[in-house]
Amino acid sequence: MENGHAGASPPGGGLVQGHANGPGADGGGARAPHKKRRKRKKNRKVFARDGVKPLVAVPGLDQPAQAPIQVHAPAATAHAKQASPLAANRVTARPEHSPAFAALDLGTNNCRLLVAVPGRPGQFRVIDAFSRIVRLGEGLTASGRLGDDAMNRAVEALKVCGDKLRNRSVKRSRLIATEACRSAANGTEFLARVEREAGLKLEIIDRRTEARLAVSGCGSLVERDTDGVVLFDIGGGSSEIALIDLSRQRTPRLASHIVSWTSLPLGVVSLAERFGGKIVSGEVFEAMVADVRGHLEAFVGRDRLDHVSRTPRFHLLGTSGTVTTLAGIHLNLERYDRRRVDGLWMTSDEVDRMMARLLSWDFQARVANPCIGADRADLVLAGCAILQAIREVWPSERLRVADRGLREGILTELMAEDGVWRRGRFGGPRQ
Repeated sequence: MENGHAGASPPGGGLVQGHANGPGADGGGARAPHKKRRKRKKNRKVFARDGVKPLVAVPGLDQPAQAPIQVHAPAATAHAKQASPLAANRVTARPEHSPAFAALDLGTNNCRLLVAVPGRPGQFRVIDAFSRIVRLGEGLTASGRLGDDAMNRAVEALKVCGDKLRNRSVKRSRLIATEACRSAANGTEFLARVEREAGLKLEIIDRRTEARLAVSGCGSLVERDTDGVVLFDIGGGSSEIALIDLSRQRTPRLASHIVSWTSLPLGVVSLAERFGGKIVSGEVFEAMVADVRGHLEAFVGRDRLDHVSRTPRFHLLGTSGTVTTLAGIHLNLERYDRRRVDGLWMTSDEVDRMMARLLSWDFQARVANPCIGADRADLVLAGCAILQAIREVWPSERLRVADRGLREGILTELMAEDGVWRRGRFGGPRQ
């Protein structure tokens, strides 16, 4: 998933909105056992658990996650880590804590990690996070291989993730790689290097799995009265699109309502490398839109939501840096703020105005915008071209913005498969 904003994240990465933030969530050291305290609210007694912060609902799941992924010490320093290897099928959490779960997504543009603990059924709380733009897919379109500089950047970011995971009591994790490693001739070779140097064993997921995880991660933003959704994830090297039909009986497993899906072999990095990202005229932009639309018109299942797509109960749902950037510009944010962006509704006219504004800016103006920055200034218009092609194929008066996706979907599936919500909040029997 292509995301990440300049200046958007505090040290250690940006945390998911509504989840716990900062060292108070979990400082990594010992914590006193939870105690109950009484507080009064409007003449009635309310019990609150010390140290427990509000939880945010996450969507249902589709299929069980694959086997746990092992996290171990890098080969070069294995002797220093032998006393405490971190295996995904073993829990070492302190008794007063829920076990932690981790999700890592290495994409074409970003490396992102979430560590979370389960809460009430269908909910979790993030206790650690990391996000860094690594541009792993830089030059891939032309060469068919991952470049040395790009691999070096990714390995350094993954070393940070490995240290974070080894310093926490993680019960299960899933660590995935997407389009860059899928399509590169040396993708498998690179992941072997990651295992040696960063101590992380990543799996390359297929496009169907990527689309499903995006749905699982964003499902809580689909309201109960919705009949149909086109959910899209504009990535760095590929773009996943899922058509979701909710007009009949709806179940908690949103991904089970996918009636058609596709994965376009293009994303913001690959499109910008082909057409140019720094100087984008109106003609170049239209050429990018036409290129993407050609791929969409070859998608044989694109009409599976025609029976609901012209009704008020249909909308688009986008998860990517493209849509979050448009939302940040729309809100005139002086600094990207996930809490204001995630879940935001934009009308079709508002999206049009933000795209026109972006097209009117030169490269330096895009760099100067706090919701874009230097790392993404040459990519954002390619993302807008993909978004525009999607809007032309599935016109909608409403677009909902999601700053969430694959990692949240992974965490939901891991926790559900582990049965934490069947056993109750802290691993014991539900009262």
